[in-house]
Amino acid sequence: MSEPVVFREISARNGWRIGIATLNSPQTLNSLSLDMCRLLGPRLDAWAADSRVAAVVLNGAGEKAFCAGGDLQALYRGMLACPPGDAWANIPAREFFEAEYRLDFHIHRYPKPILCWGSGIIMGGGVGLMLGASHRIVTTTTRFAMPEVTIGLYPDVAGTWMLSRLPNGIGTFLALTGAQLGAADCVHLGLADWICGPADLDAALQGLAETSWDADPERHGAQVDDVLQALRLPDPEPGPLQRHTSEIRTGCGQADFGRIGDAITRWKTHDDPWMARAAATFLAGSPGSARLGYTLLSRARHQSLADTFRAEYIASLRCCAEPDLREGIRALLIDKDKNPHWQPATLEQASGDWVQRFLVAPWPAGQPHPLADLAP
Repeated sequence: MSEPVVFREISARNGWRIGIATLNSPQTLNSLSLDMCRLLGPRLDAWAADSRVAAVVLNGAGEKAFCAGGDLQALYRGMLACPPGDAWANIPAREFFEAEYRLDFHIHRYPKPILCWGSGIIMGGGVGLMLGASHRIVTTTTRFAMPEVTIGLYPDVAGTWMLSRLPNGIGTFLALTGAQLGAADCVHLGLADWICGPADLDAALQGLAETSWDADPERHGAQVDDVLQALRLPDPEPGPLQRHTSEIRTGCGQADFGRIGDAITRWKTHDDPWMARAAATFLAGSPGSARLGYTLLSRARHQSLADTFRAEYIASLRCCAEPDLREGIRALLIDKDKNPHWQPATLEQASGDWVQRFLVAPWPAGQPHPLADLAP
């Protein structure tokens, strides 16, 4: 059986080395598993402590995806094995979300350059891995999205923190519709830094190997920039989000959740198929997920990154105890009937009072938060 993450190092000039971590499950579009998280964390620690490692590269095996999200099949099995409604009893979910969020937070705070090669599909858990990297590359095949509304979840992995810091209305639109972004829109929004060709990873690795790395590690980030600059593609035409920014901000930048829903609903007959598809996804998605995503984004605007991960940990465990996530995964991946029965069934039923259950810690009173030690 092949390893879920393949680690290797390449030699560079002046005695330096480059660490390379490859998510190695192309048959699942490199969906992020607990085993992957448990392998990546210690290896990143080791490379951070190694004074001769100049930079780290994170990529995915195969041509289709960097990482299409978390391991939903494993989450589903864990939910079936646990008592309904008991969020703290789901030990597999507790272990997965803690390991995933710690890994993502570690990448945000990593002391060395991390080059994340985001070619192909980048969704859900893949966004979490890419978001904190110092050098985020997208390509002409990139499909970037946080489509959790379709499965009864919400944009976690610090997705609420990321989306809440986009221009007013844009993050809400992406959270509620799961709209897919290409390379142009990713760079325009600051979600990625460079656009390269999908076949240019080998050239990037060669460039890193041939770099005369400075004795001062503080210069290494700029040297990675130089390698990527040589591979950078010309600026592309504006993407669909950029073309519709004003319309999206007007519709989704409102303070009232119901009015935002009404605005998105009107776009189901939009002339642009991209906007119409976003509205269709919203209308078919979980109303509870839409409300939860909207609520957490509103809170994340005023939270630190660490506090956002802590809030998301609570919400994610609560999602595993509520019916929608189990039903969403069933409809998409298990029975594949694509006909989920959401509870609550309407946006009106997914009220501000209803969503409060996702904000309450599920563990016994007095017990510390499992992520309490994350630095501010």
